[in-house]
This record gives sequence, structure tokens and C-alpha cells, in this order.
Amino acid sequence: MFYRLSGIYHTRYQTARQLWPIPADRYQIYFLLVLGLAAPFIFSNFYLSSYIMPWLILSAAALSLTLLMGIAGQLHFGFASVMAIGAYTSIHLTRAGVPLELALLGAGFMSALIGSIFGAAALRVKGLYLVMATLAMQYLVDWTIVNVPIISGGAQATLQTPATTFLFVALKSDMARYYLALLWVVFITLLILNIKRSSIGRALVAVRDKDYAAAVIGINVVRFKLVAFFTSSFLGGVTGAILAFCYYQAVTPEQFNFNISVQLVAMVLVGGLGSVLGAYLGAGFVLLVPILLTNAVIMLSGMGWLDVSTNLLAHIPLMIYGALIVGFLLFEPLGLGKIYDNIRNYLLVWPFRHSKL
Repeated sequence: MFYRLSGIYHTRYQTARQLWPIPADRYQIYFLLVLGLAAPFIFSNFYLSSYIMPWLILSAAALSLTLLMGIAGQLHFGFASVMAIGAYTSIHLTRAGVPLELALLGAGFMSALIGSIFGAAALRVKGLYLVMATLAMQYLVDWTIVNVPIISGGAQATLQTPATTFLFVALKSDMARYYLALLWVVFITLLILNIKRSSIGRALVAVRDKDYAAAVIGINVVRFKLVAFFTSSFLGGVTGAILAFCYYQAVTPEQFNFNISVQLVAMVLVGGLGSVLGAYLGAGFVLLVPILLTNAVIMLSGMGWLDVSTNLLAHIPLMIYGALIVGFLLFEPLGLGKIYDNIRNYLLVWPFRHSKL
């Protein structure tokens, strides 16, 4: 069978070190890539712009945070502020006549610069103390955006994204914006996958597991912590700009508040720390499951199968959603990505008993 390991022999290092050395994995990637490219022709504009596009962009944000939290082991509870810096920077740069391609780079570098300044706290503290440092970044950025009119225009102001192009393609249609978001999430996925198997990725994992032991074997802990914050913040800043131009098409201070940071952390935890696939699954779970549960509860109530008060009806989806999160973490603490990996490993050797579970 195509999903089994039988008959697969690696006689060269190049084949053994491929991103997807097993044919079954490559077939899945090809299928998903074709599906992603054909999505504008399969789904309506409503589903494309309301569900698929935000899922892709938030998956990119979760991947950016996965690099920092899952691979490098550095906690960050203010990642929405990193995205906010990138969003506002890109809008101001494009309004000044800078092409969007350069504006995205500028947004990434601005987020990386400010994120690295606050990430410098990781050189001295860790755990809950590092959480407090990143929370300070979140609240400081929120306060600055609201109270400095030159940045946001005021607490209640909305900055519209100017009309622009990317690689000579005007971002006027949902299809053009979707393909820009898809291009970015594919790029960041390949980047994280290659970082994980590189010497930098192995050094970051060593710092995550035990920074003292990493220093003993010659790893520059200070440098790699700063590299993790810089790279993650750069990717988060560009993702914030993509979110502003492709999905919101405008930015307000409320779009990047503390609740968004908590949701991004939830995506990483529910999907699985350090898992690339888990970032996609976690983003889909946090973003789409509440919508599906709300629609299901409303449908059951309309059919008369759920006769409860209006107040309770509004809270039932949140109760089920919370129970699902607790259930997933109890059933598999390593997240949704590990559940998929368990099923995959079982199929690779099925029907034999020496499963990798």
C-alpha cells in the first residue's frame, strides 16, 4: 500500500533528509497544495474571504509563535502587539508611496526590532517572569497605538489600507488577496520546516530543553534566544501586515488586543508545541469550531430540540468549546498534531502489531 514503509529504501543522504521522505506524505502535500490553488474556483467568495483566508493568515501567525514557543521554548503572551506593529508600519509605508513588497519587509523589521528589545528580558528571566515582560509589551504597544494619534489617528480611528499591488498584481479582488495570503503561509511553513532540521533549529531545541546544558556544550544561549525573538517577531510583523491588507483592509486598535494574544497561544498549545501541522489544526480549531458550534446550537434550537433560555443558548457554544479544549488536552497533552501523528504512525505499519504509537 502507498502509505506503508515497506519497499522504501534510503540509499543516499539526500533522500533520507527530504522534508517528506515517505511517498504518502508527499501525496498529501501535493493534494493540499492543489486544493489551496484551486480554492477560489471551488468555494464561494463568502467562504473564501470569511473562513479560509483568516484561517491561513492565523495559521501563519501561529507558525511564527511556534518558532518562539514550541522550538525555542520562550513564552510570549503579547504576540498580537507584534502583529499590530507590522500592520500599522505597512500601512504608513504604503501611504508614503513605498511598494507593498518593501512595506512588508519594513513591517517585519520594525516588529523584529521592537520585539527583540522586549525579548532581551529572556536573557535574564524565564517562565512566568518572561510572560510578565511580554505582557508589558502588549499593554505598552496598546497604549501607544491608542494615545499617539500620528500612529492610529486616535482611540476610535480606523486606518484604511491604501490601494496597492503585489508583484504587479492589484489587490482588488478576493482572489488576489487570497493568493497573497496563501503564498505567505506556504513560505513560512517551508521556512519553519527547514529551520527545525537545521543546526540553528537543533540549537534552539537545546536552549529550550535546558539552557545551562546548551551553554556547557558550546551553544551561545544569548545569541540564539535573540535570534528566536528576532525571527519570530519579523514573521509576526509581516503576518500582521498581510492580515491588514488581505483580510481586514483596515486596522483599529481593537483588532490586536490581549484577547488575540491569548487566542494565538491557545492555537499553539491546542495544536501542539513545536508542530507545524499543529499550528494549522490549532488555528482551525480556535477560529472555526466556535462558529460551527454556534450554528449547530442555533439549528437545534430552531428545530425545537434545544428548549433553553436565550441567555443559556448564547453560552452553550462556549461551554462546549471549553470542554473540547480540556478534553483534547487530557486525551493528548501534545495537541492535535500528535493525534494526527499517532494515526499516521499506525497506518505506516498496519496491520502489524509493532506500531509506533
